[in-house]
Amino acid sequence: MISLNNKIFLGDPTYGGNVTFGKVWILTAQIDFTLSGIQRAWDFNTFHGAISFSIHSREVLDFPKFLHFIKPNWKKEDGFLKDFWEQAFDCTVPDPQKSMKIEDPCTGEEKLESLPRSVFEMHMTGHSYSIYNAVYAVAHALNVMSTSRQNHRTKDGGESVDLQEVHPWQLHSFLQDISFNNSAGETLSFNGNKEIGAGFDIMNLVTLPNKSFVRVKVGRVDPSVPEGKQLIIHEDLFVWQTAFNQIPPLSLCNDYCHPGYHKKKKEGEKSCCYHCAPCPEGKISNEIDMDDCIRCPENQYPSKDQSDCFPKVISFLSFEESLGVSLSSVSISFSMITVLVLATFIKHNNTTIVKANNQDITYILLISLLLCFLCSLLFVGKPNEMTCFLQQSAFGIVFSVAVSCVLAKTITVVVAFMATKPGSNMRKWVGKRLTNSIVLSCAFIQVAICMIWLGNFPPFPDFDTQSMTEEIVAECNEGSAIMFYIVLSYTGLLSIISLTVAFLARKLPDTFNESKHITFSMLVFCSVWVSFVPTYLSTKGKSMVAVEIFSILASSAGLLVCIFFPKLYIILLKPQLNNRDLLSRRKN
Repeated sequence: MISLNNKIFLGDPTYGGNVTFGKVWILTAQIDFTLSGIQRAWDFNTFHGAISFSIHSREVLDFPKFLHFIKPNWKKEDGFLKDFWEQAFDCTVPDPQKSMKIEDPCTGEEKLESLPRSVFEMHMTGHSYSIYNAVYAVAHALNVMSTSRQNHRTKDGGESVDLQEVHPWQLHSFLQDISFNNSAGETLSFNGNKEIGAGFDIMNLVTLPNKSFVRVKVGRVDPSVPEGKQLIIHEDLFVWQTAFNQIPPLSLCNDYCHPGYHKKKKEGEKSCCYHCAPCPEGKISNEIDMDDCIRCPENQYPSKDQSDCFPKVISFLSFEESLGVSLSSVSISFSMITVLVLATFIKHNNTTIVKANNQDITYILLISLLLCFLCSLLFVGKPNEMTCFLQQSAFGIVFSVAVSCVLAKTITVVVAFMATKPGSNMRKWVGKRLTNSIVLSCAFIQVAICMIWLGNFPPFPDFDTQSMTEEIVAECNEGSAIMFYIVLSYTGLLSIISLTVAFLARKLPDTFNESKHITFSMLVFCSVWVSFVPTYLSTKGKSMVAVEIFSILASSAGLLVCIFFPKLYIILLKPQLNNRDLLSRRKN
């Protein structure tokens, strides 16, 4: 017998045989049987609310009626009934063969139903039900065995079966195969281990003022149902000790695990003893004594104490917040500066410095830089189908055009220098045909890559619920990360080629000193995009979008400032240098 705090009280010498109140006793089937015996002196209030495991039973038809007609002299050869009667009613059954005077004789009219429940129960107990089923099982086995032997001897012309010749061990094979319905309406059969898996009834003991008690069935242990559902409990039927105010008792081994914690078993301790471990990151427990923590839905995040889930807010780089306003302002400012530079070059298109650097390529480069600054605005605001479709492809195409123009200008410088040498056959390559071919061919490859990307794996608006703890990031899903990095890699390849050619041509004479500016501009451009990749991969949410916008603005600004501001300086501030004689002077 154990209580919920894992201490044995009944019969424990530590307590001097006294029973402690305020405990919930859990009784085995054997102890339950003992309590049904003759124990008049016990105070059953001690066991009020106790839980007992009783052998499964059902009420058998006419069993109370059968008990009503039992008399002490009902069967003379049944000595147990006489002894029970004398102990239960505290009297002596007279012996007709003896004429001795009896002080307190039994009349035979005593009623079993008048006895307290602690002495005798009028309903079928689990042990009685087991005996009842055992008798019928043996009877069925004998019948099967008798029929089998009778049929065998009839075929052989032998004598009839005598059941007195049957040995107990001969019934085993017949018991294992029988199946029958008893009078209580229950089907009984033996399993492979020659057992009847009847299970247990869970009883709640409720004491009464007259020192008796009743048992209330509050559940069952049923081995025939699937694993995990074998224990059936009806909590609303329980009656607890008054000390618990009719609520389930608390184990004294440890306190409840509060929300935010879950139960973790203590090694080597009783099953009701456990640690209260905090929930791991990203999980919560919102009830007392949870076996394990649970994850919040994707659109919610755990509270700081990990006891509740709060809804996440949708996050994106908007025009209203300071970061979005700053980047948008920079983008618009550089766009206006680019327009002014373009207007200045168009106004001074007849000057030597503008003509000397291929006007058409200069205008295309300025327009592509203008579009680069403007395309960064596509990344600000809540993503939609149109902006997601245009973002990366527009960025990739205009940047490839800009870098192609830079590459064309650099090659033009090299070809023009080589054409000035006596006897050079490079003069046929000098002109617009070479530069236009370079720009068109390099841009066409990028356009083809983007068309394959948009045709097969178009970007689309998406929500990232995993990257940020308290936010849902509204973003553009690239559709294919591989295609995105192919576009980026192709632009990087053009940049490296431009940087290499410009670096090799940096020491050409002053007439062709634009290669120095191109070298520095491409160095800035490549530095920005080399640092972009690890930074982009290490950021999350709208910070990732801000990194890409910054890279677009910084690299575009680098090209604009390094290539065109030296020319603007001559056009606007030093117009006296803008003549053919000074520009054609070589270094000695």
